[in-house]
This record gives sequence, structure tokens and C-alpha cells, in this order.
Amino acid sequence: MEVGHFYFLDNQYYQDFNDDKLMSNHEIVNGKIHDRPCYCCIDTSDSNIYWVIPISSQVEKYRKIYNKKISKKGKCDTIDFGKVLGAERAFLIQNMCPVTDKYIKNEYQHLGAPVAIDYTTYKRIVSKATKVSALVHNNNSHLIFPDVLKIEEVLKSKNK
Repeated sequence: MEVGHFYFLDNQYYQDFNDDKLMSNHEIVNGKIHDRPCYCCIDTSDSNIYWVIPISSQVEKYRKIYNKKISKKGKCDTIDFGKVLGAERAFLIQNMCPVTDKYIKNEYQHLGAPVAIDYTTYKRIVSKATKVSALVHNNNSHLIFPDVLKIEEVLKSKNK
């Protein structure tokens, strides 16, 4: 897996980690095969476990939530925005989760080339995700919806 690139998770991930707070896999949309959600891979200190952040095209929905948090707390580290293939997308740090290569279905490609985000956006998102992850690992688990600590523990035990 390459950091800053986008991937789709295999259904096995959702079966192995039956967490209703994980963004569900939508393989068939309107009768057509359509991989969703798409996840951006970020760098971590563990070489066997990656953290992935889902993106959404529902930018206005998440911009309202983002703006509400900004007006209430002066900041928002759980949602960010960036361009993917020229279109603005919401990066849902609040829904990020750990994965291993085993659970990657395929890489998101456009015209045969891997899709990636620009360096500046990547660094900003990683900075926020790192902050949120540190808080979650220090018992602020409400910042990320899925039980990522449990998922991470299982993934680490499988990699021993």
C-alpha cells in the first residue's frame, strides 16, 4: 500500500470486524457494481498496519458539521476537505480505521493510474489524524466512531 493513495476494503473486513460504526461497504449501487467507500491510506509507525480515512462526495453535509464544530470549539480535527481527481471531497477522520494488506480489495485507479492526493493536503490530513489517533489512544474514544482500538488489537494479534 502506498500512503496518499486510495483503496477499497474487501467485504471480509466488515465481516471480521462487525462494527456498526464502520462505514458500510456499498458494492452494488442501483444494480451496478460500485466500490464505496474509498479510503485514503496514511502513514503509521507500525509497518504491518495502515490507517485509512474514508472520503465522501457529500461535501455540503460534512461542511455544515465542520463549520458547526469550528464555531463551537474553534477547530475541527475530525473532518477535512481536499481535491480528489479535481473534485472536492470530505475526508472523514472521524471514521478512520486500521487495516492490513489482507483486507485491501483493490486500489482506486483512474485511466489505469493510481489516484493520490497532493502532498499539502496529505500532510494536513495526516497531522489531524495523528492528533485524533493520539487522543483516542489516550481514552478519548468518542472522536472516532468505530471501535478502532479493538480492531487494532485484533490486527496486531494476527500479525504476531
